[in-house]
Amino acid sequence: NPDEENDRGPGAAHQVFVVMECLLEKLKVLNYEEEVLTKHNMKNLSRHYFVASPYLASNPGEQFYMFTIIAAWLINVAGRPFTEPQEYDEPNATVSNILAELRAFGVKVDFPPSKLKSGSGEYVCLVLDRLAEEALKKRGFSFRRPNYPTETTEEESVIEDDAELTLRKVEEELIEPDDDVENVLDLEALRLRTTHSEAELSSKPDEILESTVDAAEWNLELEKVLPQLKVTIRTDNKDWRIHVDQMHQHRDGIKSSLKEAKSYLDKLQEDIGKTLEKVSSREKYINNQLEHLIQEYRSAQAKLSEAKERYQQASGGVTERTRVLAEISEELEKVKQEMEEKGSSMSDGAPVVKIKQSLTKLKQEIVQMDVRIGVVEHTLLQAKLKEKSNMTRDMHATSIPEPAAGVFA
Repeated sequence: NPDEENDRGPGAAHQVFVVMECLLEKLKVLNYEEEVLTKHNMKNLSRHYFVASPYLASNPGEQFYMFTIIAAWLINVAGRPFTEPQEYDEPNATVSNILAELRAFGVKVDFPPSKLKSGSGEYVCLVLDRLAEEALKKRGFSFRRPNYPTETTEEESVIEDDAELTLRKVEEELIEPDDDVENVLDLEALRLRTTHSEAELSSKPDEILESTVDAAEWNLELEKVLPQLKVTIRTDNKDWRIHVDQMHQHRDGIKSSLKEAKSYLDKLQEDIGKTLEKVSSREKYINNQLEHLIQEYRSAQAKLSEAKERYQQASGGVTERTRVLAEISEELEKVKQEMEEKGSSMSDGAPVVKIKQSLTKLKQEIVQMDVRIGVVEHTLLQAKLKEKSNMTRDMHATSIPEPAAGVFA
């Protein structure tokens, strides 16, 4: 909101850069390089990594994943169990879980969760900063006010140079390993003693300026103490120096073994060369002795190839004739089948019997038709006679002149 930005002041837009730089320092104090970056094979964060996207990060997806991984790690360091999110988890659910844990620490969340989905911006830096503070509280770390050094005189600088040279000598003695375990000095106790001495020196600067120690006595005391300051460095199998030493040992072993094996290998090579020469000479002798047999074998092979070629040609002609024979045989079978059908039909008298029966039946039907025709003719004749008699009766019944009637009769 522009009004809110004006209320916050002109430097509010740059406050997120300061928060991000403080956050990075807190993460370094919590040793995030080994516990997070090395575990997930990630690169170190820049000073303004979470400020904006995608200008200061390779891509927003990677930036959001880095935000969720660091937030989950800080929540676990702060003493609350939190499952490490995966790269393909649902972003809204992951952001909601992180904000729920932030509220559990008593932090007031007055911004929408969508502000964290981009993986960058002011609210992302604020969330990580608050979680980092809770993690530092859980580990018991707190920032102290810096102690600014006061201006030193020339005499103080000379004393400090002498103390620096003495400390460097002690460090050189500490680096040298010794097999005497009885004179081993605890480094942690030495570190605490040095810290205590530094605290005393910082709290009492006036006494440091007034030194009454004689240099000769100090060097004598230092020579007495030097044997007790020797430490034995414990070897770690994972240290790269151990691996380098092992590589040198293996290389020396290979060289020594190679010297012994080289003579045997040279002798073996010489024996193999002599054997190869014998084999080649024997081969030449055998070739000379069997030259005529080889010529005969080659001529026999040529004859065999010619015979095979003739055989293939002959077999090709046989195959063609076999095919023609099969076709002729098939046609012959068809002709035989037709002849058998015709012969069986000619020797069979059943059709003649059927014809005779048909003729007899036809004659019977003709006789019946003749009878029916005679009956019909008789009926027709009777009808005509009856009609004629009726016409005659009708004519006599009417008054017809005599001559006409006689002519009609």
